Amino acid sequence: MIRSISLGIAVVSAACFGFSGPMAKFLGAAGLAPLESVWVRMAGAGVLLLAVLAVVRPRALRIPRDQLGFFAAYAVVAVAGVQALFFVAITRLPVGVTLLIEYTAPVLVVLWVRFVRRVRLSRAAYVGAVVAVVGLGVVVEVWQGLRLDAIGLVLALLAAACCAGYFLMSDNLRVDPLGLVAWGMTGAAVVLIPIARPWEIDWAVFGGTATVGEHTLPVAGAAAWLVVVATVIAYVTGVTAVRRLSAAVGATVATVEVIGGALIAWVLLGERLGVAQIAGGAVVLVGALLAQTAAAGARKAAPVAAEPSPVGVG
Repeated sequence: MIRSISLGIAVVSAACFGFSGPMAKFLGAAGLAPLESVWVRMAGAGVLLLAVLAVVRPRALRIPRDQLGFFAAYAVVAVAGVQALFFVAITRLPVGVTLLIEYTAPVLVVLWVRFVRRVRLSRAAYVGAVVAVVGLGVVVEVWQGLRLDAIGLVLALLAAACCAGYFLMSDNLRVDPLGLVAWGMTGAAVVLIPIARPWEIDWAVFGGTATVGEHTLPVAGAAAWLVVVATVIAYVTGVTAVRRLSAAVGATVATVEVIGGALIAWVLLGERLGVAQIAGGAVVLVGALLAQTAAAGARKAAPVAAEPSPVGVG
């Protein structure tokens, strides 16, 4: 029963993360630039999490002096980097495709663990990495001369690299994860100020509506859903699930974000994936899961590293 509840929490987290891309599309339709949408998301979630934790769990907000550099790197790479690159990428690629490319991150983790940390991995890890790369080739339809937007593809791959950094930075976590998420969001909002320029945001648009495809939503409602559901609830439930499940199981369930994000984008945005992209996406997920599970098992057995926290990051 306890395990079923934990799996349910992980599924809720992944499903909540799946709303990130579609809600960002509505903010974009309202006139917000991608980086402005990211800033609204990070700042809103950071302030909300800090306020809640200050009341219910103030000790979580304490930052050990020797961890200041880690917190800063986490905010820049694991939060600002992932979110900013993802939000810009979905302006050039369908949400589902962007998520599929981002979820090649476990393959990058495998390469880092093997060649940088020099941890021996099972053959399954390498097979999974190759399978994921082949699946990615199917998604982008390389036989057609790369039919996807090249810049969008590069941005999505960079988002995958930052996502891999997120997993790796979660190794041997010695700080309160909720505090790390709260300060990570807040730090990311601060880092993005010079390029997002929030003072130039047309805040009046939040009083109107935005239409994407056949659906119209209040802009303020889309922003609130992005902050509260796709960020705060998604991260909190994700952290909770990670603490109750193994990393391998959590990483497997986290891939629901790809499916959920693609389905939500289909319903709300009318973004339909082609047969090749659906088939390739399935191959990518199988390969990524195989690689992630094998790598997680190797890190668990090795004394130099622990399993990464598999919270979704979309």
